[in-house]
Amino acid sequence: MIFKTAKINAFRTWGLLLTMIGMGLMVLGTAGIVFWGQAGKIVAAIGLVIGLISMMGSLGIYFWAGMLSTSVKSIECPECHKPTKLLGKTDRCMFCRTILTTDIQQANITDDELEEAQKLQETQPAPQSVTHHH
Repeated sequence: MIFKTAKINAFRTWGLLLTMIGMGLMVLGTAGIVFWGQAGKIVAAIGLVIGLISMMGSLGIYFWAGMLSTSVKSIECPECHKPTKLLGKTDRCMFCRTILTTDIQQANITDDELEEAQKLQETQPAPQSVTHHH
């Protein structure tokens, strides 16, 4: 994991980033009218449309993270003793960033070993299901 944060918090971070990009594009697009006059209206229109698309993407991500947040199980972190949401088999505490897992095989591994196991799992092809015909 690059940011070493809880998965739901990572989704929310991407939503916030899209919001900021969308607002920035809208402001810069509108500033095109000030700098280029009549020709800047085209820049303003492009900035407003792309900014609106970015804001709608942000809305979708926030909605998705909210729906995930309501449906995942909440557990108590063994380190900081605060309730945190566990998304998937392995996640991090939303407060102290301790690695949490429901998989017994990964319960006593370090951060580097977890990342290495996840990279290996991504690079290996999925097992093929075999069907037998009689």
